[in-house]
Amino acid sequence: MSLTDRPYDVVVWGATGVAGQLVADHLTGQYTPEELSLALGGRNEERLRRVETRLVDGTREWDDLPLVLGDATDPASLRELARSTRVVCTTVGPYTTYGTPLVEACVEAGTDYCDLTGEVTWIREMIDRYHDEAVETGARIVHSCGFDSIPADLGNLLVQSFATDEFDAPCELVRIYLEAGSGGVSGGTMASAVAMYEAASTDPIARQTLRNPYSLAPRGERAGVDPGEQRRPKRDPLRDVWTAPSPMAPVNERVVRRSNAVLGYPWGREFRCSEVVPTGRGLGGAAAASAIAVGLGLGDVAMSIGPVREGLSRFVFPEPGEGPTNAQMDAGHFTVRVFGRGTAPDGPFVVASEISADRDPGYGATAQMLGEAAMCLAREEIDSPVPGGVLTPASGIGAPLAERLREVGLTVAVAEWTDTQSD
Repeated sequence: MSLTDRPYDVVVWGATGVAGQLVADHLTGQYTPEELSLALGGRNEERLRRVETRLVDGTREWDDLPLVLGDATDPASLRELARSTRVVCTTVGPYTTYGTPLVEACVEAGTDYCDLTGEVTWIREMIDRYHDEAVETGARIVHSCGFDSIPADLGNLLVQSFATDEFDAPCELVRIYLEAGSGGVSGGTMASAVAMYEAASTDPIARQTLRNPYSLAPRGERAGVDPGEQRRPKRDPLRDVWTAPSPMAPVNERVVRRSNAVLGYPWGREFRCSEVVPTGRGLGGAAAASAIAVGLGLGDVAMSIGPVREGLSRFVFPEPGEGPTNAQMDAGHFTVRVFGRGTAPDGPFVVASEISADRDPGYGATAQMLGEAAMCLAREEIDSPVPGGVLTPASGIGAPLAERLREVGLTVAVAEWTDTQSD
């Protein structure tokens, strides 16, 4: 079936889960049936019907929502799903466990795809198994379209585009700052983290993926100048503040480096990027950075030990399907800023971008980001020279995503940074 003959623009796969319902809430609240042919997908018809009823009752525009039934473990049903829509927007994780057959089905059908995964080891597997075939079929398999990793990846793209337009030079050094954030954690998110650590405990390729800063680059190009994520407190090279390691750096840094590689190294092969948490100046900033570094280090050690990881999963982490309350999500917020330093013919320059929202980063804002990524793919609002493949938000969609995020209420801005501006 050609793309133009497919009955749906977007299928939200996993629409009965916490994240899937939020994505469906966003799309039905933002668009009408005349603007978007939307379907809800999953394996349990009764639960899907309840979600449909809630959505229809909550809007004036939507009289009904089609249901697409399938099973993540049934390849035939996933192939039928992929052939029915222009875009599959999936929240079903852990992706290491449930994601591969759906990616395979979308690649085979030439169907665009977006997800929320932060599972670096699984992304590497998808690149090695499906990138070349996806290029041939024209499928855009766009991973990490939530808080992992749109603010970092799109923020860097904004900085680089501004620098190239204004100074005719890219930024050779980029720093991603997780400035502020507050929100809840769901059982699905923790299950994804557990799955990634379990993969690394048994698979040498997965372990190498987590060690190599360039593990998401194309084959033959998995080396470079970046040493990997920061692991201890450091003074910042661009701003006069202390910084701590960021818990999101292992994902976001690799995604940004893949964007550079897939786009043909527009920011140079010496391009360096890192993500950190700024903690302030003076002794207070140093102490806060040290505390964060110690906490993350202890967490990494705990998750690396099988019995401890199993105990946390069984007795501490929320169950899959559990998530933050509406009140917690409404009280959430985040700010991610990206600073880039480059050298123009008349001297050095610094460019800064900001992506922020007054919503829970991992759920409310992530639902907006994933939903708008799906809309860009469905409407072919793409600014990228890459025709298909296993891609990133910057290389698979590009600048049009920034405008869509602005339209749904996120702050998305970029400008030159001067010495007179305060942090």
